Amino acid sequence: MMLNFLTKVFGSKNDRELKKLQPLVERINDLEPEIQAMSDDELKNQTVLFKERFEKGESLDDMLPEAFATVREASVRTLGMRHFDVQLIGGMVLHQGKISEMKTGEGKTLVSTLPAYLNAITGRGVHIITVNDYLAKRDTNWMGQIYNFLGLSVGTIVHGLDDYERLEEYSADITYGTNNEFGFDYLRDNMKFDRDSLVQRELNYAIVDEVDSILIDEARTPLIISGPAEKSTDLYYQVNKLIPRLVKETDYTIDEKARTVVLTEEGVAHAETRLKVDNLYEPKYIELLHHINQALKAHTLFKRDVDYIVKNGEVIIVDEFTGRLMPGRRYSEGLHQALEAKENVKIENENQTLATITFQNYFRMYDKLAGMTGTADTEAAEFKKIYDLDVIIIPTNKPMSRTDFPDVIYKTRREKFDAAIDEIQELHKKGQPVLVGTISIDVSESLSKKLSKKGIKHSVLNAKHHEKEAEIISMAGRKGAVTISTNMAGRGTDILLGGNWEAEVARLEDPAPEEIEQIRTRWEKEHDEVVAAGGLHIMGTERHESRRIDNQLRGRAGRQGDPGSSRFYLALEDDLLRIFGGDRITGMMDMIGMEEGEPIEHNWISKAIENAQGKVEGRNFDIRKQLLEYDDVMNQQREVIYEQRREALRGEDLKSSIEDMIADKAEEIAEFFADETILPEEWDWKTLNDAVFKQFNFRLEIDNDTLDGLNKDGLAQFISDTANEKYDEKEAEAEAVNFRELERIVMLQTVDSLWKDHLLSMDHLKEGIGLRGYAQQQPLIVYKKEGFDMFQNMISRIKEETLETLFRIQIETPGKEEMFSFRRPKQELVFSAGEDIGDRKKEPVKRTEKIGRNDPCPCGSGKKYKKCCGK
Repeated sequence: MMLNFLTKVFGSKNDRELKKLQPLVERINDLEPEIQAMSDDELKNQTVLFKERFEKGESLDDMLPEAFATVREASVRTLGMRHFDVQLIGGMVLHQGKISEMKTGEGKTLVSTLPAYLNAITGRGVHIITVNDYLAKRDTNWMGQIYNFLGLSVGTIVHGLDDYERLEEYSADITYGTNNEFGFDYLRDNMKFDRDSLVQRELNYAIVDEVDSILIDEARTPLIISGPAEKSTDLYYQVNKLIPRLVKETDYTIDEKARTVVLTEEGVAHAETRLKVDNLYEPKYIELLHHINQALKAHTLFKRDVDYIVKNGEVIIVDEFTGRLMPGRRYSEGLHQALEAKENVKIENENQTLATITFQNYFRMYDKLAGMTGTADTEAAEFKKIYDLDVIIIPTNKPMSRTDFPDVIYKTRREKFDAAIDEIQELHKKGQPVLVGTISIDVSESLSKKLSKKGIKHSVLNAKHHEKEAEIISMAGRKGAVTISTNMAGRGTDILLGGNWEAEVARLEDPAPEEIEQIRTRWEKEHDEVVAAGGLHIMGTERHESRRIDNQLRGRAGRQGDPGSSRFYLALEDDLLRIFGGDRITGMMDMIGMEEGEPIEHNWISKAIENAQGKVEGRNFDIRKQLLEYDDVMNQQREVIYEQRREALRGEDLKSSIEDMIADKAEEIAEFFADETILPEEWDWKTLNDAVFKQFNFRLEIDNDTLDGLNKDGLAQFISDTANEKYDEKEAEAEAVNFRELERIVMLQTVDSLWKDHLLSMDHLKEGIGLRGYAQQQPLIVYKKEGFDMFQNMISRIKEETLETLFRIQIETPGKEEMFSFRRPKQELVFSAGEDIGDRKKEPVKRTEKIGRNDPCPCGSGKKYKKCCGK
């Protein structure tokens, strides 16, 4: 109560932030007459002047009022659209690196032109991220008119471009594209062998459209580039035959809240009998058990036309939040193959991860990140915690006039849909357009059949009609239109009352002026009739597990002060109420004594729904948080490996790195074999020499003078000096070959091969790490520790295998085809040594002259240089 009082007196944090920006709005408005008086050439020249001022040290913040005023006038001259004051505020919030929450229809696409232009002045590039290729192309062509008028270049990254085309698009001042394309380009760049084939430049500034969809909803699954693993698909078919014979509750139990399914003891025994194995939990059957668990998930938790569809003999994932198809994306860990076996289509080979990153870690690499959406405030805490993004709610240009009716709740789904269809029929008769939101494809198609039986003309927009998405949604506001849409399909396309007459004209080939005028006149008449009928009515047929998705659906009505309404139809059989409401709600309904077809509206039911949604939102946040915590471990390793690759790709001289590797491996051999408690003559010289030969392809020549007074450090120095001599000799022999280029290729090939194996090992570690909890261990801490040990071992193997390859390369004699070849020994001896230096931070040593590896470290630690800063 005290908090409410203080808010009334001082205003909320959001109000205070908006108040700070008001003077800038007034400054931009004051500049408008001056900017309007400029000729086209003078207005275009503003960009050149801004760039000159920036180069002289003036900040973007200082230039903001003039730059925004310039963009506003350019928009008027090219598009006939003038930014509202609230749109100026939205643009400022984006420039500050925050999230602008703006209602549907408030013109977010136009808002983004303001900060995009201002930040493009630096010449470092601006990325505008959209949710699909259609919007990326549309916005490039549409908003690109403003940028081109002002002398800036615009690019588009969409599926199907080659590297040369991508490089050209990324070189533009402002580049539009989808989150998947930007993320995959980053991963692909870090798998390339040629510097000239890199397409992305620095990640400077990104504006993410529909930021909640991209940074929240899609952040539950990482981006993965995979390659085929050499595994037979027969086992999937074999296991798939077993699953239908297992009985629910007897052989397995399902936890729908946690989306897990577990074999019971009876189920394990049943499977062992059917598959003719003694003990499924023996190590040799661990893969078989994994296949059974994945097949169980495929049959019990994943539903056709809800989680996936089968199209042209392929299992294609349906995005649970947008209802869009995701061709090319596959479930990992054999789940996709299990679904293919279930649907009796061709099973593709299981894939092995070659590169992966989460959207969280990709977008956090941008120097400045901003976003815009109609619904972000409910996830404000997550945006702040994960991305350090504040959410600012921007007021609407015109007051919101949509009426949100209370939910109506029925006992069964049948009663719910019967009532919903009755209301659709009633509204259709009076000419009010209706947008019906469903949460799955099968519900939308079932509803469509029922409407067809009633003779109600309608359009269906779901993953099966993805290509017509914008066309269908743009006409959803026509008089008497009934549109069924899965979730938020069509996001980014405005629903105009009376239909979108400009889109209608655009679909005609070379329309005559009278045709255009006829369409516009019809639209004006229809627009007024739809407004009189009450505007667009939103009907939700089920509550989504996230309140934000429900709010997005509601937000399709009431744009720019238009009239509109919304209502949700629910049933106690809906998944959300059934799973999270429990039997308690059903029992209460029985006590109330609900009649057939009678709806109820009750505060505690609405509260129960909100509680259920809150539980699911919390669970989903935990899933995303856990994914990020585990990926943060990988991210540190990824940065080290990718930086190593970049150094090699940049063509930097790797000779000094090779010398350091030689010294490290020589030291490891000496550490392993030089026992200073006995005389050097008694060391195991045969095995030591075998180790030297395996690593460096030569044998040491030992005489009495060498042995005299030899210790561990002396042996390491002797091996290192000899290896460097041999390496220089090999380089001298290969005059016709660029040895630096050879080192670069060998290093990249070795890093990529071992990194791929490391990713697979980390996948296996992560898969079983949850079981450590039973041993009273923290799984994440164990994952960090063991993952670090595995990474250290991989780094050691990179050095080892790089040197083995370089010392064994056979250069072809002149006259033959230019190539090089090498041999790798079959047996591997791994020598690893590491020293824990604790948490003490050391300043890096700046060397002006060569420091010997055995000299005292200049940092003053008291250790030898090789054990301290030289490490």
